[in-house]
Amino acid sequence: MFCFRNALRKFPAALGLTLITSAYAVPAAATPSLVVNLDTQQVLYAEDAGHPWYPASVTKLMTALVTFEALANEEVTLKSPVVMSPRAMSQQSLKSGLKVGSTMTLQDALYAMLVGSANDVAVALAERVASTEEAFVMRMNAQAQRLGMTASHFVNANGLFDPAQQTSARDLAILAREVYLRFPQYHEVFATSEVFIDREDLTSNNDLLTRLPGTVGMKTGFVCPSGRNIVALTDRDGQRLMAVVLGATTGRERSERAAKLLTEAMNGDLSPNGSNLQDMVNDLQKQPEDMRMRVCSNQSAAYEAEQNKRYPMGIGRNKSYLTASLEPQRHSIRTWQASFGFQAPLPRAKPE
Repeated sequence: MFCFRNALRKFPAALGLTLITSAYAVPAAATPSLVVNLDTQQVLYAEDAGHPWYPASVTKLMTALVTFEALANEEVTLKSPVVMSPRAMSQQSLKSGLKVGSTMTLQDALYAMLVGSANDVAVALAERVASTEEAFVMRMNAQAQRLGMTASHFVNANGLFDPAQQTSARDLAILAREVYLRFPQYHEVFATSEVFIDREDLTSNNDLLTRLPGTVGMKTGFVCPSGRNIVALTDRDGQRLMAVVLGATTGRERSERAAKLLTEAMNGDLSPNGSNLQDMVNDLQKQPEDMRMRVCSNQSAAYEAEQNKRYPMGIGRNKSYLTASLEPQRHSIRTWQASFGFQAPLPRAKPE
């Protein structure tokens, strides 16, 4: 596995072409999914749950875990300033409206990263906790090893594509369970569906938060090679359930698949299959499929049409599992500007 990752780093273009071609040659099919009872770890449904996959922004769940550990160890506080560095502001997919020197509290940085999925803020947060993103990533991989996430390897803090950054549905379920059960003081962050950074509105892509009653989190992700991923949690009538869906084609498919699985689990239509989350085994002989040609090319329309037939929920008169219209939880962030330089001290937290 590690040899393959090293090879990918040396020859990404050549191997990338091979992966794209082979991925598109596969007909429309189900992609990895998993449903687990959060408290008992009983597996209620699993399909290719040990198949390695590219995590995209669900990576930020591990970034959150490392940050929560640093808070618990009093390395930082929720009022610690997080400054947008040049490296942070060089990240792709910037939607936060921030610039070099923009500063917010660490608490607000968690909201920006987990709700708004701000890639720049994730890097700045990593730099605040561990001085450099590289040092932070070492902590991420140490946590993955501690948790037995055998299919997981992290290269960055925000989930932007790197062929060596991999996980599985099984590993993500273990990670999400650890984050949610060990650190209940941060549940409100995961239940929030909209953040305002100054005047910039960043809305979560987790439609379940406002359309499936009982949803309490947790994180979505998308890059072309991964397709659309989600880790979703519900807490209703004394049942705490988790669904992981990876590689969905559209946002509708991702949300409807997760909502369907969780609804069936809540209704008792999914029964324990006798396996436990920790006992599941990752298939380390496989490599993640590259979804780029399926979801991000001029050939993707045909693939999407086939997937719409497989997962028609919410299309036309087909039953939707997202029927509610719930008031979103919102969080407002106010930033301030700090001088940034190698010799400049970290600014004090903005007075309340």
